[in-house]
Amino acid sequence: MSKIHDNVVYIGQKSAMNYVMACFAIIQGGSKDIVIKARGRAISRAVDVAEILRSRFLENQVKIGKIETGTETIHSKDRGDFSVSTIEITLELTKK
Repeated sequence: MSKIHDNVVYIGQKSAMNYVMACFAIIQGGSKDIVIKARGRAISRAVDVAEILRSRFLENQVKIGKIETGTETIHSKDRGDFSVSTIEITLELTKK
């Protein structure tokens, strides 16, 4: 999850609608697909963003392309090494 692309939205602690609007900005930029990435506690928010786009705003215009899950090892001075779950959801535009 370390590659940076113009069509990637990294999910953090903001509200789901902030990330939905970021996805719209990518679509208006001409991209045919959006990659939503999150790790740890933000994974449920990433799923929410994908579902809001798919079922509310872009109904019949976007489909779930690929979902990848994984684990990253984080190195922390305080906690030492620990693992964090990750997810990558690819949304593909079917119409524009």
